[in-house]
Parts: sequence; structure tokens; C-alpha cells
Amino acid sequence: MTALTLVATNAAILILLFLLLWAICLQTRDVTPVDSVWALGMVAMAGTTFIQADGDPTRKALLFGLCALWGLRLGGYMLWRWRDHGPDRRYQVMLGRAQEAKGWGFARATLVLVFATQAPMLFIVCLPVQLGQVDGGPPVGTLGMIGAGMALCGIVFESIGDWQLTRFRKNLANAGQVMDRGLWRYTRHPNYFGDALTWWGLFAIAAETGTGLWALPGPVLLTWTLMKWSGAPTIEGRMKRKKPGYDDYVRRTPAFVPWFPKAA
Repeated sequence: MTALTLVATNAAILILLFLLLWAICLQTRDVTPVDSVWALGMVAMAGTTFIQADGDPTRKALLFGLCALWGLRLGGYMLWRWRDHGPDRRYQVMLGRAQEAKGWGFARATLVLVFATQAPMLFIVCLPVQLGQVDGGPPVGTLGMIGAGMALCGIVFESIGDWQLTRFRKNLANAGQVMDRGLWRYTRHPNYFGDALTWWGLFAIAAETGTGLWALPGPVLLTWTLMKWSGAPTIEGRMKRKKPGYDDYVRRTPAFVPWFPKAA
């Protein structure tokens, strides 16, 4: 199967998946589950590619296995958070503003602002686990093994960061305080850094093949969204309004790449 045919097939599957989820969310009036589908949808793309592609078996197993490990962990965590915290207020505010300002109904607002935006972004971000499985060679080499190590480190890093933040929030004594312990002492966004490291690692595995090199827009787009668009800027704007000590935390703690904090 050619790369173009594979990509077209995956795109059709993803569109159907998102339309199904959109129909469900119209009934529940809550689009929060799309966050878990962001991760689980990438696993689906890696899985459908694994079935279709005739690439190097070792590289296919690495890309699919690491993507599944990352996506099932993150998707499960997002589902648990939704069930524990309820609907995401960010979506409620965004959709409410669009409905009020543009006169859109819930169906149109969710389709345009949530599903039609996230589906193509998801598809682009997970290009490494699609295009990296196409070519039959060369065999996995040094770059691929380095990439696998990066991906594993990223998965572990963000998993620990999420676990530490969950424990911090569950402790009522921490109400109103800034999380600046554990990995959060060395970066303000260990979960986002772990995400980026994982996908740059998956790209490194894919980049050993000619077709896989075309997946570069994936990790670039993910890193940009996390650092400049819907990730860190959204979180930090809200934290500065809600947490009096957050400005001090920003001054002493690296924004993204972990490093030792500055003296207070």
C-alpha cells in the first residue's frame, strides 16, 4: 500500500470517528470527552496503519507500541479526570461566547470550533506513527533507538507529572497554593514537556526512513500548540488570575524544558 492510499484511508476513518463522537456529544451536551479522544484517536491511527502498512516489522512494532503506551495512559487519565471533575469549563466558555456572539446553535459551534479543529490537528501530529510504518527499510538503527528512549522518557515524565499534580490537588491543605514540588519544581509544564519529548522521539524513529521524514510537521505542530497556543498560554493566564503566588513561580521556574529553578 502506498503512503498516499494509507493516509487517505486513515483520514476517512478519523473523520468517521469524530463524527460519531460529535453525535454523542450532541446528546450529552458536553464535548469534554474529545480530550481523551485526542490521545486515543492517535492510537487508532497507529493501529490502522500497523494493519495496512508493509514496513519494517521492528519499526512498526516500536511506533505502534510506544504510541499505544502513551495514548492509552493519557486517554485513560483524561477520561478519569472528566468523570472526577465534570465538564471542562474552557469548552463551556468558548462555546457559550460563540453562541452568543454569532448566534450559532450548540451543534454548529461544537462542530466548527471543536471537532473540525481538533481532527486535522490530531491527524497531523500523529504523522510519525503513520508515515514511519510505510517503508520496508532500512532497519531500526541508532537514531531509532535514541528516539525510542526519548519516547519512553517522555511517557514516564508526563505520567509522573500528572500523578504528582493529582495528589497535590486531592490534598485540601493545598487549596489556593501553587504546585511547585516534584517535577513541577523544574518546569511549569512537565506534562506538556513529556508530550513533546514523546512525539519528537517517535519522529526520530520514523525519520530513519525516507517517507518518515515527511512527518516533521507533526512534532513541530504539537510543540507549537503546547508552548504558544492552546497549552501553556491558556493554563498560565488562568493561573495568574487565580493563584497570587504564580508570578513568583513563573520567575523562578523554567517554562518548558526542565532545569534547576532560580533562587527566590
